[in-house]
Amino acid sequence: MSAFMLSQVLVGFAIVFDLMSFQFKDRKKIVGCLFCAGVLISSHFILLEQWTAASLMLIATIRYLTSIFSTSPKLMTFFCGTSAIATVVTFSGITSILSCLGSMFQTVAAFNKDDKKLRELMLIGTSFWLIHNYVVGSPTAVLMEVLFISSNLIGYYRHYYRNSATT
Repeated sequence: MSAFMLSQVLVGFAIVFDLMSFQFKDRKKIVGCLFCAGVLISSHFILLEQWTAASLMLIATIRYLTSIFSTSPKLMTFFCGTSAIATVVTFSGITSILSCLGSMFQTVAAFNKDDKKLRELMLIGTSFWLIHNYVVGSPTAVLMEVLFISSNLIGYYRHYYRNSATT
């Protein structure tokens, strides 16, 4: 199996965790699923030799694990700084900028105590990753981001819109 095909298979497994993540209301369960997906997605980017994205997803994986236990603004700042440094060190043009922007929004989301705000910020961050994955030519990763956004919106509807409409 080629590195490209293996990368697409890994993203296929990551999709399962991404879809599960936003069907939970508990932010710890959400970021726990995102941690599992992050391990697979970072491996995907390593196989595609997309070093900024791989670095940012490795940082994100650690970030998600950390944010299960803490929502400290200092840790959020640390992870934003680490992501910025990784982007500068591995810079390769527009794809680095897109992945960094996505990572920054998702970092702020992960350390947000409010799961509603987490969902909103993740939606913005995921939009940058969607464009990034299109630019680098990873069709399964594009599908993953579209499904992730859809799952997020379905969860948002279930937990916030539908509940407010019935009360």
